[in-house]
Amino acid sequence: MAWIVLVASGVLEAVWATALGKSDGFSRLVPSIVFLIAVVLSMVGLAFAMRTLPTGTSYAVWVGIGAALTVGYGMVTGEEPASLVRILLICAIVACVVGLELSH
Repeated sequence: MAWIVLVASGVLEAVWATALGKSDGFSRLVPSIVFLIAVVLSMVGLAFAMRTLPTGTSYAVWVGIGAALTVGYGMVTGEEPASLVRILLICAIVACVVGLELSH
């Protein structure tokens, strides 16, 4: 259960990071509200997962999922440059996250 919550929290990290970027310094209402809701839910989920999973592993997985999804979203929408090297590096982050999950 902790792993499922941790992965969901990582997804929410990508949501809040993207919403933060789109909030234009909290001057746009909808992205600002999405940011606030997603950041609270993401932190609550991370805290829940850390009750049973090691802190370092939890944090690394949470950040890895959030970072990979945030950059991936940026590439898909054209907001970030996409290149073979960047895609391979994101795949490496995902592989490391999976490795941490499998090694626990």
